[in-house]
Amino acid sequence: MKITFADPARPAKGVAVVFVLEGGKWTETGALLDKKTKGALRRAAKAAKFTGKKGQELTVLAPTGTSLDRVLAVGLGNADGIDAKILNEAGGAIQAALAKHTASADIHVDEIKKLPLDTSKMAAEIGYGAELRSYRFDKYRTREKAENKPTLKGLTIRVPGAAAARKAHAPLGKIADGVFLTRDLVSEPPNVLYPAEFADRIKAELTALGAKVTVLGVKEMEKLGMGALLGVGQGSTRESKMVIMEWNGLKADKKGAAKPLAFIGKGVCFDTGGISIKPAAGMEDMKWDMGGAGVVSGLMKALAGRKAEVHVIGAVGLVENMPDGNAQRPGDIVTSMSGQTVEVLNTDAEGRLVLCDVLHYVKERFKPKFMVDLATLTGAVIIALGESRAGMFANDDDLADKIFTAGEEIGERVWRLPLGDEYDKLLDSDAADMKNISGGRGAGSITAAQFLQRFVGDTPWVHLDIAGVTWSKKDTAVVPKGGTAFGVRLLEKFVAENYG
Repeated sequence: MKITFADPARPAKGVAVVFVLEGGKWTETGALLDKKTKGALRRAAKAAKFTGKKGQELTVLAPTGTSLDRVLAVGLGNADGIDAKILNEAGGAIQAALAKHTASADIHVDEIKKLPLDTSKMAAEIGYGAELRSYRFDKYRTREKAENKPTLKGLTIRVPGAAAARKAHAPLGKIADGVFLTRDLVSEPPNVLYPAEFADRIKAELTALGAKVTVLGVKEMEKLGMGALLGVGQGSTRESKMVIMEWNGLKADKKGAAKPLAFIGKGVCFDTGGISIKPAAGMEDMKWDMGGAGVVSGLMKALAGRKAEVHVIGAVGLVENMPDGNAQRPGDIVTSMSGQTVEVLNTDAEGRLVLCDVLHYVKERFKPKFMVDLATLTGAVIIALGESRAGMFANDDDLADKIFTAGEEIGERVWRLPLGDEYDKLLDSDAADMKNISGGRGAGSITAAQFLQRFVGDTPWVHLDIAGVTWSKKDTAVVPKGGTAFGVRLLEKFVAENYG
């Protein structure tokens, strides 16, 4: 869907979108339309109990006294409480309300007193929200009925200072590109998106933006001693891969002067559970067990796309966890790249085995300022937090606080859970340096994080368990049902606010 910005104009035909503040305070364009319709809009609002509260919508069809097809009024709440998140949600609501009813519409953004954002920024955020909500993954639908397909092709946002709005929206559009890449990757079926295909796609996407991308295969990882990662993928006919993405947007005089930021993702392109096989019901969902790798890829595209003035490393371990005759067995002991040995008691606790080698590689190779890893790691985090927040674990309070704040601001929320020696000792093994599960039922997300912490050393580190937030079974304000790309906007915001 195309978002364009244009100078203000009085609504004449087609679809007009206007805004209303709490208490039935219509903005300028809405008030003019109400006057032209001899009060029809306010009467409709009264009948529908529409008062301009945040999230409210009112549709008036073919309003009398105009040549308009419809007017859509959207509530924004109190002016002094309007922020980027509310505007994003308003844009998403507009897109959803009009998606199947028209080909285009004009959104009229008027100046609002007491609003913390100026009108150009307000318009940019509304367009961004509409863009995010417009995503569809429909490439495999060959017989979808016409009435079920969206008709909305574009939105024109009319605002004083359209050029400034266009400029403000430009980096947001690049972030949306990163979000869409992640949603595409997460949505692809596993027979299409396997490790080599994943690696090829992100290499093409990122090199086109000027990023450096290196792909390692099994032979290269064997030389590095990545026995933990390779053990997970040994049961698949698809070769395991590790992809290292690097974007250095620092100015010439600063390149090499600062440690890079590092983001690491779990990329299990399909997870059967291996020999510790999962139940059949719901196993198809495991096509998105590469969600962490998808987020890192989308984040890197967003940062490179907006030419962020930062030096960032993205690294993803890509495997399939399959149960053939060569598959890893419960009871196997593998040697990680760090030299630490792991007794594999459950082959379905495989994500941590992938991540531990990638974390160690990034720590030793790049000496980063910090590492943030993302993984659809445990079902236990869904039991703890449901599907509204990701679990966060950290060895650095400042890093954790910054990520938490970014999540609150944009609506991709996290909740910090504890780490501690009492949990760590549950991973001690009689046969190796550690085992990959505790063996008990409790604190499954915490012990998984404790496992990862054994490979990060003194590097500041945050682990985000995104198992409950990577896929949504229902539409939300800016996320249609399906792959959410949770983490791309969160971490882009975190980088933008703190590093560049």
